[in-house]
Amino acid sequence: MGAVLHVCITCKAGEPLPEGAVAPGARLHAALTGAGAPAGVRIVPVECLSACNQGCSVALSAAGKWSYVYGRLTEADAADILAGAGAYAATADGIVPWRERPVIFRKQSLARIPPMES
Repeated sequence: MGAVLHVCITCKAGEPLPEGAVAPGARLHAALTGAGAPAGVRIVPVECLSACNQGCSVALSAAGKWSYVYGRLTEADAADILAGAGAYAATADGIVPWRERPVIFRKQSLARIPPMES
């Protein structure tokens, strides 16, 4: 099983959303899927990551690896998010060396969650 990049598609980036407007999280998801997932990564839309005041959020997880939640993202960050997700997928434990992470993953991490015990 590869890594999963969960993208909050209902995220309003902490702002009111005008009637009929596309949520920023949905736009981020569209940018990510439009660019294409890197090898070993599956992009999955979710309805909420409970990081509503942190802008658009994504979560990276995989069996036996550390999981991460990142926030304050926009569709302009799609290339960096995908690069970070690809680097994450290539690790055995989910820990990408700090200097090898995209800057947004270094500075916009909201949570790091230990792997589940098997």
